[in-house]
Amino acid sequence: MLRGVKLGVRVGALSTGPLPAEVMRNLLEAQVTVSAGQRGGFQLRFAVAKNDMLSREILPGNSFDPPNRVQILAYVDGERHILMDGVITRHDFAPSSEAGASTLTVTGVDVSQMMDLIDMSGLPQPAIPREVKVLIALAPFVPLYGVIPAVIPSLSMVVPNPLREIPAMQGTHYAFISQLADEVGYVFYVEPTGELGVNVAYWGPEVRAGSPQPALSVNMDAATNVESLSFAFDGLARKFHLLLGHIPEVHTTIPIPLPDVSPLNPMLGKKFIPPLSYVRLNAGQARYAAAETETAERRREDAIAKHDVVTAVSRGLGRAAQSGQMISGSGSLDVLRYGRPLQARRLVAVRGAGRAYDGEYYVKSVTSTLKPGEFKQRFTLSRNAQISTNDRVTP
Repeated sequence: MLRGVKLGVRVGALSTGPLPAEVMRNLLEAQVTVSAGQRGGFQLRFAVAKNDMLSREILPGNSFDPPNRVQILAYVDGERHILMDGVITRHDFAPSSEAGASTLTVTGVDVSQMMDLIDMSGLPQPAIPREVKVLIALAPFVPLYGVIPAVIPSLSMVVPNPLREIPAMQGTHYAFISQLADEVGYVFYVEPTGELGVNVAYWGPEVRAGSPQPALSVNMDAATNVESLSFAFDGLARKFHLLLGHIPEVHTTIPIPLPDVSPLNPMLGKKFIPPLSYVRLNAGQARYAAAETETAERRREDAIAKHDVVTAVSRGLGRAAQSGQMISGSGSLDVLRYGRPLQARRLVAVRGAGRAYDGEYYVKSVTSTLKPGEFKQRFTLSRNAQISTNDRVTP
């Protein structure tokens, strides 16, 4: 039997300690958002009284000054879940003449924010593969923020020829690593592990496979564990991607179809919906000057043209996988009823939605809202096919 939910907040410079009990009693709400393809973020909202600890010590002090570290924990049935390990970026104080109406809102981002502070543009890069560049860029943050690199080798571990060009770093560490990921169709994000102060920096393909989280159940009487759940089917979302790979050495262009299904992005349903349009990508060609009437989509397509064929295939496969997500879902749940926090960037099963929409989905985003004794989540889902691949969805 669930015994309820308890919220914990730890604050500090690099190492953290729990907020005093008097401050925690003033915490009105904590919100944490985690989305695929984006950084995680958080907000803490406190009530402030005239002579309480917040107004006497916290605000005049530096506890909530950027870039102090914040860890947000939720204890569900006594089991600890680390929802966020981040840094404060700002706080907003709204005083009021009404008793108990003054509020303090603390806003922040996951620890990847610390990688996005100093512009390193122009710093020469050695002639080494992208994967090694990522490891070097992450190295300063390993001891400071417990960042453990999880770098997956790409299909094109190309080493640039230093006799032709000396590549230079562009932007901050975060922008540089994200650019390297985008060049091969990868994603980059940082998320906490189950250990306090330890984070994983993932640089690799977006994986839409693996063991699903416990099922989201709807329309199942006592077994229902979601408050709301709805789905949308966009028949125009899926596009056929065709790469025209130019090989300058032999003056030949070869067409390469790019599937939106792979071992890392398998069909999550039995019913395949064919694409109604196609996208043409170029590779191995010099980028031509953009016309005034050129659309944003056209510029994105041609941005691949300067890359070699292997690199362009990797990048194109990532884009094709994104376009194949024709089915989207959204809803909300009470974690006390669901039994554990739903996690973004992973699979989850759905049951009770009918034959067309039952099955496994990829969790694109989760927004967690915690109040005293309450833990609710809003979520969005995506899938690339209808009808579950399994005859029975496991609870």
